[in-house]
Amino acid sequence: MMSLPERRLGKTTLSVTELGFGGAPLGNLYTSMSNAAAHQTVEAAYDRGIRYFDTAPLYGYGLSERRMGLTLGALPRDSFVLSTKVGRRLRAMDPAQVDGVIFENVPPFQPYFDYSYDGVMRSFEDSLQRLGLHRVDILLIHDVDTVNQGSMAETERRFREVMGSGYKALEKLRAEGVVSAIGAGLNEWQWCQKFAEEGDFDCFLLAGRYTLLEQESLDTFLPLCERKRISVIIGGPYNTGILATGAIAGAYYNYAPAPPEILAKVGRIEEICRRHQISLAAAALRFPLGHPAIASVIPGARSIREVQSNIETFATKIPSDFWAELKHEGILRADAPTPR
Repeated sequence: MMSLPERRLGKTTLSVTELGFGGAPLGNLYTSMSNAAAHQTVEAAYDRGIRYFDTAPLYGYGLSERRMGLTLGALPRDSFVLSTKVGRRLRAMDPAQVDGVIFENVPPFQPYFDYSYDGVMRSFEDSLQRLGLHRVDILLIHDVDTVNQGSMAETERRFREVMGSGYKALEKLRAEGVVSAIGAGLNEWQWCQKFAEEGDFDCFLLAGRYTLLEQESLDTFLPLCERKRISVIIGGPYNTGILATGAIAGAYYNYAPAPPEILAKVGRIEEICRRHQISLAAAALRFPLGHPAIASVIPGARSIREVQSNIETFATKIPSDFWAELKHEGILRADAPTPR
């Protein structure tokens, strides 16, 4: 059985593998997979040394949690770290009326937002039942950002709701040792920063906002995390596709077709990758870990082949000259820490 390097998670006693497992594909993200394939995929990740797994009630409307729990539940509980999320609950609904949006063939439930104290507690209890486990290690407030709330005003309202109510539930669960770490899983670093400024959090899961294409979080957010000893986990290290596929026709960037300027920028990165004989995906997966606040990167996987590809990509040795050239070309910021 393989092993992967680990990093301490904030001020907690938890350590997570530098390469984790993002559980959205287990919820039939964009395309369906069988229960058997889901089991084999999670099992393959564990067998190859991945020890940090992330899921959420939203992913397949409970399907990802159920599938992940079936596999992880057969393993020694102290041998892995698991995170799930709160802020949405699932309401049973007529299957004919259920809209899975980006998830295919979902169970007959519809998610709705609830960031209240009771909502967080019930969401957590529901997750434990779907997972079939007696505890999770990391509990994250999910999607208090404009991408999901639709406007700054609504996001601010939800932020006030959770900090005035649901946050107290997270604090209680942590104080009682039911969970070891609390944080937020968001798509925008600005809202992670707002949480960091107003609460006592251990970690944040930031989707696609500290990558080869986006480093604005270096200005204030990541320095704040360093000062407060808050760890950051990077989801979506490929910016939802383009940093894995390259600048091909139809490439996706942050859930939408990549605009011309992003295609051009990725094309330039690919040229530099070719000169140094490394893959674009390897550069994308390794880059975030150069920053001391980053604890783990968690690409998704929907097959044994994709797990193996992630492992091999992660293991790529990248010369310092490559990072230096990206900075010289203005692709990476001069102050971006790079892996050694």
